[in-house]
Amino acid sequence: MRYRLAMALYQAAWVVALPLVWRYFLRRAAGDPGYGDHLDERKGILPATSADVWIHAVSLGEFRSALPVIEGLLANGLRLVITHATPAGRRASHVALGEPIARGQVIVCYAPVDRVRYWERFFATTKPAVGLVFEMEFWPAMTEAAARAGLPLWFVNAQIPEKSFPRAHLVFRLLGAHPVSRSAGVLAKSTRMADRFRALSAPVVDVAGETRFDIAPPQNHVAAGARLKASLGQRSVYAFASVVEGEEQTYLEACKTLAKADPKPLIIWVPRAPEVFDRTAQDIEKAGLRLKRRTRVLDKGLGVTASLDDTDVLLGDSFGEMFFYLTVADVVSVGGGFVEKGAHNVIEPLALGKPVIVGPHIWTIEFPGREARDAGVLTVCENPDTLAEMLEDARGGSAMAAQDFHKANLGASNRILEHVEREMERNA
Repeated sequence: MRYRLAMALYQAAWVVALPLVWRYFLRRAAGDPGYGDHLDERKGILPATSADVWIHAVSLGEFRSALPVIEGLLANGLRLVITHATPAGRRASHVALGEPIARGQVIVCYAPVDRVRYWERFFATTKPAVGLVFEMEFWPAMTEAAARAGLPLWFVNAQIPEKSFPRAHLVFRLLGAHPVSRSAGVLAKSTRMADRFRALSAPVVDVAGETRFDIAPPQNHVAAGARLKASLGQRSVYAFASVVEGEEQTYLEACKTLAKADPKPLIIWVPRAPEVFDRTAQDIEKAGLRLKRRTRVLDKGLGVTASLDDTDVLLGDSFGEMFFYLTVADVVSVGGGFVEKGAHNVIEPLALGKPVIVGPHIWTIEFPGREARDAGVLTVCENPDTLAEMLEDARGGSAMAAQDFHKANLGASNRILEHVEREMERNA
């Protein structure tokens, strides 16, 4: 009863807030026009269609984690509807899934904002047999509408980090239920995460693992990275991957220290967001470092078109090429961990056998961060002033240890696919 009352109040708050929500999308469209497009989809309105499986991947990171599962479902001949909340996620779908979209096997759209009415309209239109929600999208109206529609909604690749769990548990205690309790169940990343979902009364909880381990590095990117690495001779290469706003100064100071070495290393700096490419370039040059941009010195095939001999920093002002940058590197520092928002994906460099260093805020990658640290393949830099020294010390770390850790965690995507198959057989 408490949960039903809370849901009614929650939906009433959405009705009041809707004018502000639409205004928010239009304001965001000034920076990214995609936010102003297809607003009807955010009300659950789209052309009549039907799908076997609905997948929700809120943005770019979640789509990447979903991609191995998506590819497996497509290989099995299933029809998919994929929802996103951000233009970045939607664009990633269109780039990666252009062919199945063109033949009508995949529909990509924006997810409705969290009103039961909108989600009911969406489910009535798409008629999926199974729903897979990736990562941490615990929207009350979404799960409520799925339950009313009789749709088995599963939270997959699911996690509740230790830092987020007290708030989730408070919701559970105050309302007598948590949105996960209205789902069909949870396929969690780890046993720790599974225990937390059980504490929130999720009806079924299993451990499937982390799907990002199943992402195969594009071999053309790996080959191009190996060619660039060979052309650099004895120069060390350090990669700063997914640097986020607020930690630029930490990385700039590390750049200035590293650049003093002889022979001069090459530092590859890849910002997390495209809107900071130009500003990052300006900051690097203001620090007295010699900069070249990927879009000006590499061609479409990632071949070098200009000498990098006098370059301190190569700015990765492109997307979808992270495995190329990581292949070139001797050591990788993954960004996000030097600010409280938390570190980003460390699995990609581990797949390539690279030593990895992150800042102290690793709550966002609790799994596999803790396990990787315990295995000695991930180092946490507690003091930003020591980053350059730690990067230099990490050269020559064991590639085999990182790759063995990676191999030991493969298989989550197949476990999710097997679960979907059983669920569809059960509801056939």
